[in-house]
Amino acid sequence: MATKQPPPLMKKHSQTDLVSRLKTRKILGVGGEDDDGEVHRSKISQVLGNEIKFAVREPLGLRVWQLVSAIMFSGVAIMALAFPDQLYDAVFDEEPVSSKTPVRLYGGALLSISLIMWNALYTAEKVVIRWTLLTEACYFAVQFLVTTVSLVESGRIATGAVLLLVSRALFILISIYYYYQVGRRPKKV
Repeated sequence: MATKQPPPLMKKHSQTDLVSRLKTRKILGVGGEDDDGEVHRSKISQVLGNEIKFAVREPLGLRVWQLVSAIMFSGVAIMALAFPDQLYDAVFDEEPVSSKTPVRLYGGALLSISLIMWNALYTAEKVVIRWTLLTEACYFAVQFLVTTVSLVESGRIATGAVLLLVSRALFILISIYYYYQVGRRPKKV
């Protein structure tokens, strides 16, 4: 039995021919500029996009703010879990509540939010950073409203509560500022 030998591998001349390669690239639509002025080297980079395009241009101080927020949320959470009476007393200057459960539940919720803050500190995804900043701003706004209503109902104005309100208003402004800065489209050069 004679075995048939496969034909020798032949090199395609069309790939070595410069004119043919240019025609192929033109048909595929690569090599030229797109609407954004980017030149794609392959169809894959054209379809998937350029990763530089999706990189977040971080506003100055964003990572510092994220770190401060994560530390602040964690610290208050641990204080609420471990020392609920002292935390309540520091804010409202009143007799401690009979049950420590609400303050500890508050600490648990803050600890959960602080875990989100710590994880957002290590991400470069624009959407995750924006959602974290929005969560933070909403939390501070709710806390501002609840503290204000509590002070109006009690008729007392405690120094700790006033400082809390001022700091929360400042934190709301900072979080919203960074939220809009991260979401802003970069200027074309």
